Amino acid sequence: MSSVCLNIPMKRESKSFTDSLHAILTASGRFDGSKAMLSGLSGMAFKLSVHEKLLPMSVTAYGQWGVEHKPAVDNLGVLTESDGGRTRHPTFRHYRQEAVKWIKGSLDRGVGVIYWIPEFGVIHGYDDEDRIFYIQDGRTTEDQVVLYDNLGLNVTDFWYCRLFGDKVDVPLEAMVLESMRLALQDWDTPHKTMPDTKIASGKLAYSFLIRGLEQGEFNEGGAAYILHSYSVSRREIVDYLREVRGLWPELDEAYACYAGLIEAISVIPDGLKEQERGGGKRVNQADIPLLADRLRKAERLEDEAMELFRAVSRNYPDPKRSTIPRWGTHSPR
Repeated sequence: MSSVCLNIPMKRESKSFTDSLHAILTASGRFDGSKAMLSGLSGMAFKLSVHEKLLPMSVTAYGQWGVEHKPAVDNLGVLTESDGGRTRHPTFRHYRQEAVKWIKGSLDRGVGVIYWIPEFGVIHGYDDEDRIFYIQDGRTTEDQVVLYDNLGLNVTDFWYCRLFGDKVDVPLEAMVLESMRLALQDWDTPHKTMPDTKIASGKLAYSFLIRGLEQGEFNEGGAAYILHSYSVSRREIVDYLREVRGLWPELDEAYACYAGLIEAISVIPDGLKEQERGGGKRVNQADIPLLADRLRKAERLEDEAMELFRAVSRNYPDPKRSTIPRWGTHSPR
């Protein structure tokens, strides 16, 4: 019987995946920058998804997680692997048994694991005697515990874990260039959860958010959560671009666009107020016209920034996206 308990302090401030990723990589010496820098370099800060009814699940519904998270971590130069799926599948219990083994193996090496609770959190320890994992969700300093036999079971019908390996050094210029391309990919893709078109991504997400607010029939807690997450991520982008804007002149202009965006959406905190029941925030109905107007301005500014990213990207070869593999864009199955 053995046990491990790693010191991986996690605090919810950004997207939950970003919070978890920063906690694990900094604790294991694989990243030494700010959370905003990690959020920008990984492209996670640029992800925006909105359900037409402004449901709170919008914030994590930015695409298929394996497809979204691997390029984000790859761009940091960190080896990463993941597993997950539907708990209803008859093979789930076998995958869970294997996941327990490799999660413990990662913890034995001193590296935490990202786990869907939901939302994302950090598995930072285990105890074989009690057959439990220790998990941080970032909302409190108290641990949650999950039995080995219950790993993956939650209020949703899917499970997900991601672990991390060794790191290689990637030039800052290469990481920043790829982060712009990841941002453009998000901005230009209207729906990332096809065939479901009730969730919009990138530029179209602005339309869904504005229309949802103006039509009035929306999830109040979800709307507040989306607006809060959106404003936090855009502040992260400003902080990120402030650090890297000297690499290309266009980044100075993009930084100015996002700085203007932050000024435009500075009304968001005042547009949210405490709910009378159940806690949490909700949108103040009287402030919706002002919020919609400022979001339209923010969309225009972000679109200008994306065109500046596009101008930089065009000046450099992009084999990753311009070369078609021998077997096409998908592996044979």
